[in-house]
Amino acid sequence: MRCLIIDEMHPSIVPMLKEIGVEPVYRPDITSQELVTIIGEYEGIIARSKLKIDKQLLEKAVKLKFIGRAGAGLDMIDLDVVQEKGILLFNAPEGNRDAVAEHTLALLLSLINNVTTADREVRKGIWQREANRGFELKDKIVALIGYGFMGRAVAKRLISFECQVIAYDKYLKNYSDEFVTEVNMEEIYEKADIISFHIPLTDETRGIANSNYFSRFKKNIWVINTARGEIVKLADILKMLDLGKVRGAGLDVLENEKINRLDGEAKEVFEKLILSDKVILTPHVAGWTYESYERINETLVHKIKSSGLV
Repeated sequence: MRCLIIDEMHPSIVPMLKEIGVEPVYRPDITSQELVTIIGEYEGIIARSKLKIDKQLLEKAVKLKFIGRAGAGLDMIDLDVVQEKGILLFNAPEGNRDAVAEHTLALLLSLINNVTTADREVRKGIWQREANRGFELKDKIVALIGYGFMGRAVAKRLISFECQVIAYDKYLKNYSDEFVTEVNMEEIYEKADIISFHIPLTDETRGIANSNYFSRFKKNIWVINTARGEIVKLADILKMLDLGKVRGAGLDVLENEKINRLDGEAKEVFEKLILSDKVILTPHVAGWTYESYERINETLVHKIKSSGLV
C-alpha cells in the first residue's frame, strides 16, 4: 500500500508508516496540478491544509482507500465525496489537543492581564501600573463553545484556576463532568465572562460569531478563538471592541490568514485590528508545538494500523 504525503511532516512519519507496512512517498513540495496527475497511483494520502482534497481530486483518486489529516479540522476535505466513495478518513485531534489547550490559556491569561501591552510599554520606557491592572480568572465564568477533544483539554486546565467552566455543544448530550457543566446557549449568553471557541468550520459555523451573536451576551466578554478563523467575523469583533461589548480578543486564527495579500475591506479591518491594544494575535500556532508535531504522526499511524487496511 502506497501513501503520498503532500505536506511538511515530522520526519518520524516515514519510518512509522514503513513499520506498519505502508510505503510512504514524501512530496511536501507537490503542486495541485502535479497531485491531480499522480493521485491515482496511491492507496493513501496524508495532508495538512496546503491543498484542498476536493471532488475534482477525489475523482482521479481511483485507488484511494484512506486520507490522513495531520491535525483536527476537516474543512479542506470534501466530506460528502469521501463518504460516497467509501474512503476512510482519519484526523488527529488527540495529537494536538494539549498544545491547543495550553495556547488557549496563554492567550487568555495574557489578555486579561495586559501582558503584551505592558511589555511593549516597558520596552519604550513607559511604566504604567494602574493602566495595566489585570483581572483574575478565579470566580470568572468561562464558556466553551464545543466540547470535543480541544474543549475537554481546555476545561481540564481551567478548573485549577477556580473558575466556573460551562460548555455548549450542539452535537453532544449529557457531557457534564468534573471539569465542565453542560448548558444551553441561553445560559452562555446570560452568564459568560469569557468565551472560547472549539468547534469545526462548517457551513453552519462559518461567521456564526458576528455582531448579533456578541450583542446577546449580558456581560461584556473576552473572546478567544483557537479553532477556525472563519467562525469569527473580524469586522464585527472590531465593532464590539469599540462598543466595549468585547473587552478583548485573543485570536490564533483569522478569516483570511494570507495577511500580506489582503485588499479592500479585509485589509482595512486587519490594519485596525493590529493597532488595538485589546487584541492579541498569533499565527495559527495553537496546535503547533514541537511535541504535537510528532504526536500527530503517532496518532495517525495508530489509526491507520487499527483500521485493518494494513
